[in-house]
Amino acid sequence: MGKIVNLCISENRGTKKTSVAEVEFVEDYGIKNDAHAGDWHRQVSLLDVAKIEEFKRKGINISAGDFGENVITEGIDFKQYRVGTLFKINNAILEITQYGKECHTRCEIFDQTGECIMPTEGVFAKVIESGTVAVGDEIVEYKPLTVAILTASDACSRNERADMSGEAVREIVEYEGFKVVDKVVVADEIALISAQLKKWCDETKVDLIITTGGTGFSVRDVTPEATLAVIERQAPGITEAMRAESLQVTPKAMLSRAVAGIRGLTIIVNVPGSVKAVRENLMAIIATLPHGIAILKGSVKNCGEAQ
Repeated sequence: MGKIVNLCISENRGTKKTSVAEVEFVEDYGIKNDAHAGDWHRQVSLLDVAKIEEFKRKGINISAGDFGENVITEGIDFKQYRVGTLFKINNAILEITQYGKECHTRCEIFDQTGECIMPTEGVFAKVIESGTVAVGDEIVEYKPLTVAILTASDACSRNERADMSGEAVREIVEYEGFKVVDKVVVADEIALISAQLKKWCDETKVDLIITTGGTGFSVRDVTPEATLAVIERQAPGITEAMRAESLQVTPKAMLSRAVAGIRGLTIIVNVPGSVKAVRENLMAIIATLPHGIAILKGSVKNCGEAQ
């Protein structure tokens, strides 16, 4: 999509920056050792090299960092993207927070160039995920996989018990880079579970749904039946992998009736209702699910391709 052609930092705001070969992006802070880093929304500034070259054609001699920019990119028209868009450079993730800015006073940049393009062409971002970035690295739009979490529990739905298993699911999927877009607790009723699954698949169109609870032998354990009523294709290998992992811990794992399957472009996976079982089951499959989602969406053609 694009690449990094220059990286710049400075000790003071409103001054030209100095080119460096590599920088460290720090989550919720900005670039290490840069004056603009801090707890605010304009932690990192970006400019496209085409905008700088256009300015040079006016006959003004400028170099990287003269406008106070941290990152100079090539091949990206940032104006095509809305505020809130995420970009990824290696492991670092930036969120676009602002386009342009109002300059209340003349700074060193304006005094030396007679003009500044940051007020109209500058792109500002905050750091969402830390990472090291070097000149020449690729920068791409980042669209995290989305997940919805459903806890099926009579007790939790009546607020008689905290939803610990649902929170355990959230912890694991967020650690793996998924974006949780919704989390719902419902009673152990087929109609309620099925309706919520359909909504997430057909309307919200999430990539993945994880259900927790209702997978055992109890009369009120109906999550597998609710899931089977919704999915269009089964994915038994997912639940086989989960049970195989849990069977190494306890023979009671064979009593799980969890199912997994596909509806539209969404994968649905049942996991048991205990926090311990949630962790055992999800950790067995979570690293492979993005590849399955990629195949489902057509971005990977077969299981032999690397994601």
